[in-house]
Amino acid sequence: MNIKIHSIMIVTCVYVHVKHDAVQEFIDASTENHHRAVKEPGNLRFDFVQQADDPCRFMLYEAYESEEASAAHKNTPHYQKWKETVQDMMAEPRKGVKYNILQPNDKTKWRSYSSFQSYH
Repeated sequence: MNIKIHSIMIVTCVYVHVKHDAVQEFIDASTENHHRAVKEPGNLRFDFVQQADDPCRFMLYEAYESEEASAAHKNTPHYQKWKETVQDMMAEPRKGVKYNILQPNDKTKWRSYSSFQSYH
């Protein structure tokens, strides 16, 4: 039997509840982290969204081509800066939930963020 072993692409959804008086500062710090994260090797997508009915709640959708690439993100200077900058802005500890990507299961099917950088 010939079994193909491949690394599993990973998504982490990070849920963040921010103190009301820190919303804009959190947006600024997270936007900077976003712009750097999308340039990391192995990054497939890094979305930063705000809950429509509660401006103090956010989600980071972090897609990486492997567990190793996802783990490497946490060792980058921009992530370390973000983590330190926003820690006192949170109303409660952030919660990260990991998912295995089922579809699209081919990393070449993910749209590259770099193709959208002309707007920035």
